[in-house]
Amino acid sequence: MSLNLLDDTLDVDVFYEKNDSEFCDNICIRFWESCEDDERLFIHDETNIYLTPQQARAFAKLLLEAAVQSEANCTGDHGE
Repeated sequence: MSLNLLDDTLDVDVFYEKNDSEFCDNICIRFWESCEDDERLFIHDETNIYLTPQQARAFAKLLLEAAVQSEANCTGDHGE
């Protein structure tokens, strides 16, 4: 699953890392930037964060709760 953000300069991929199946934190959030160095959010082109299933569910819940709050106050279509 992939999402492009910040005018297509930041790609966010979320996936199960099969090669790390022996570890509990095997759900990867990969950030990849294709912008100039002085515009970067991260130090390197690619940054990976690994989560456990429980952490991934908690993170997803936080995102969904924020989305509900935002939708309640949002007018118009801003980037579906």
